[in-house]
Amino acid sequence: MTHIQQALRLRTASKEASLELGRIIGAALLKNMTTSGVTVLLSGDLGTGKTTLVRGIGSALGITRVRSPSFTLINEYHTANFTVAHADLYRLEPGMAENLGLDEYHDTPCVLLIEWPERWEELGRRDALKIFIESSSENERLFEISSRGGIADLLLQNLREAIINGKFDSGVGLQLALD
Repeated sequence: MTHIQQALRLRTASKEASLELGRIIGAALLKNMTTSGVTVLLSGDLGTGKTTLVRGIGSALGITRVRSPSFTLINEYHTANFTVAHADLYRLEPGMAENLGLDEYHDTPCVLLIEWPERWEELGRRDALKIFIESSSENERLFEISSRGGIADLLLQNLREAIINGKFDSGVGLQLALD
């Protein structure tokens, strides 16, 4: 049975702060890497910064240049110990993602980052760290991060503790948005 924890809400005031948030998430992923895959789902309207966040995550995981997979659908980056797969499902019709083999990443040491996950019908039963991004002004972004089961619950807890305890002081406008 999957379990959804209370969401962590964050606000960034700049692209640099969104990159820093990505690096924080990437550090939490790196700390909790296991022999099976970790899935991160990124939702939000066009232009809200999903790929920017992925660039920050990739930076923490040792990937120096993350490219948008808008036309290739999936970009893979290999490190010494795991793979980072970045999928952008925006151009797919619902049901078409099942043919991409995304499930194959789950049983290997892999971080699977998926933009536009709502186009993947098989997603419903997968444990995942879910990130919803909303643009509240030209530079400000609101992030709602939640988890659904397994390693994602641990990732969210570690992320919450790191941010609340001030472990990552970016100095670039990352704020906890308490409700």
